[in-house]
Amino acid sequence: MARVKEEKPCIQDYTREELSGLIKPAFRAKQVYSWLYHKYVNSFQEMKNLPKALQEELASQYRIEPLTLAKKEQSKDGSIKYLFELHDGNTVEAVLLLMKKKQFNEDGSVKQQEKYTVCISCQVGCKVGCAFCLTAKSGFIANLTAGEIVEQIRYIKKDNDIDANRRLNIVYMGMGEPLDNLVPVAQSSRVFADPDGMAIAPHRQTISTSGLSTKITKLGKLGLGVNLAISLHAVDDELREQLMPINKAYNIQSIIDAVKDFPVNDRKRVMFEYLVIKDVNDSMDAAKKLLSLLNGIKSKVNLIYFNPYGGTEFKRPEEKDMKAFQEYLTHHGLHCTIRESKGLDISAACGQLRDNELEKEV
Repeated sequence: MARVKEEKPCIQDYTREELSGLIKPAFRAKQVYSWLYHKYVNSFQEMKNLPKALQEELASQYRIEPLTLAKKEQSKDGSIKYLFELHDGNTVEAVLLLMKKKQFNEDGSVKQQEKYTVCISCQVGCKVGCAFCLTAKSGFIANLTAGEIVEQIRYIKKDNDIDANRRLNIVYMGMGEPLDNLVPVAQSSRVFADPDGMAIAPHRQTISTSGLSTKITKLGKLGLGVNLAISLHAVDDELREQLMPINKAYNIQSIIDAVKDFPVNDRKRVMFEYLVIKDVNDSMDAAKKLLSLLNGIKSKVNLIYFNPYGGTEFKRPEEKDMKAFQEYLTHHGLHCTIRESKGLDISAACGQLRDNELEKEV
């Protein structure tokens, strides 16, 4: 679905190299990047080392704030769920996950800073239509621009006083299918990685896909150096088609073939996300099939508890079944972890905060 375009482009749509060709003299682009991504300013007038004439020129040609905060919820575990409103009134979610708390030495000095992962959206809604996903409820509405993707991180870093030189991890695993919006997603990845900007290296960026095998190949050829995560969730095509209708177009074997050709850093593995649903895909037989399926692939399995939400027929699995599943895979040499559930006391499920707010409008 086409969106109504803003009169002025968002400056976060551009890499520093591109801005160097648009802003004269070219060195000003580095200064603009510093103001945007180190000092988090929201107006060109705040860029004090730019000539006033250039400030005015930039203000007439570009905008800085493509998102506004509609709502946020904070969990007792430190996670924060953000609902952002776009210029056309649509909304998307992002979430800041506190992975490790700040640690102190005996004298009160900081031993280790907090570690964060930010989960970001790339679309309003989603075309994939997974049976377990709340985002799919409203269908696909629109693609986000690169600037709208970038701004989710910039806003969250500013909102939480996360210093520019502090690194965090990014996962394209919010609303939408990243590979269905590949060009803006790839552009946002380049912006994130720029050493004169946020300097979030590609190895700290993970693109999660429901398995668009032909586009996995395209992503690999872009040479971004990012991590790849596959939302698998089932070990045979029959069940996967029930859970993820997109499997009819991109079956499991096509995904496995594409993954085998994907360039992976020697120290990295392809992540296979496996959302565990009680009495659906949590059996020991499924664990055995998963082990066989991933044989020969440098991979890691991330088991995820299904987060129930109102109206869903699916249930959260038992802890003992999750551990048994993990232990079987680990015992047979497959690296496997269980993702710790975050934000269970807030609108934790992907799309839940957005859906709650839309329900209020009806």
